[in-house]
Amino acid sequence: GSARSNSKDPSAQEAETKIIVNHTIRIWTISSYRPSSAEVTRAQVLLLGPVGSGKSSFISSVQSVFNGRVTNRAMVGSSSTSFTKKMQSFNIHGQNGEDPTGLILCDMVGLGGGEMIGPTLHDILSIIKGHVPEGHKFSPDQPVRSETVGYVKRPSLKDKIHCVAFVVDASKILTYPKDLSTTFQQLREHISDLGVHQVALLTHIDQICSETDKDTTQVYKSRMGKAGALLGMSSSYIVPLKNYSSELDLDVNTDVLLLSAVDHILQYADLHFQDHASLHTGPKID
Repeated sequence: GSARSNSKDPSAQEAETKIIVNHTIRIWTISSYRPSSAEVTRAQVLLLGPVGSGKSSFISSVQSVFNGRVTNRAMVGSSSTSFTKKMQSFNIHGQNGEDPTGLILCDMVGLGGGEMIGPTLHDILSIIKGHVPEGHKFSPDQPVRSETVGYVKRPSLKDKIHCVAFVVDASKILTYPKDLSTTFQQLREHISDLGVHQVALLTHIDQICSETDKDTTQVYKSRMGKAGALLGMSSSYIVPLKNYSSELDLDVNTDVLLLSAVDHILQYADLHFQDHASLHTGPKID
């Protein structure tokens, strides 16, 4: 009977098979994603969040899922000094480094709050409108202007940001400075005026479950609610996830959360392309 005792309970086996199938389908869906607009080949997504919220880690984690191994490609900064001072875009490549997927993740300096000085609202909106060149170094005393080197004067759809993902850390959500909520809500208002959809990524959810012995789903719901209040957004736009940090091997459950976050982002980017198409479906005048 020793062989029997090692075999898995059929329902657990079935659940695991479902996860693996889901994982394979999602990888394939995302790898084959192409924007629904003929004007662009990639959806550009801007990640915005406080320093240390997990923006750069999210980029390397997503890349890891497609590489099939944990890679720390984006330089990851610590909470005291943000590594990302300049605008950087990362092409997410398909499995085994094949062709790039239809997704570009853009990273920039963390948002301010409390004592921290972050990028100005003006600079963030300039990126979203497509004026800011790749590699631009942000500086609080030098706002992006038409004289800025590489400034894109007449951005086309492909220069712009097609979806914004706010990134917040579930384990720090109770200690974020009060004024951060104001910053988020102000950003959301202005970004919505530009017709760009927004989603949110709630990172480090693995850390809140270990902090407490209470029922995990309760804690989880409460943090989702807090994130919603902080951002002024309904929890249906918020995706919980765990980034790869010190792990050496990929884990299918972590992958599935990361892939569902990417899937969520791409749906809203595509919504932007559809909105754009319906605004510009008049006669084509060249």
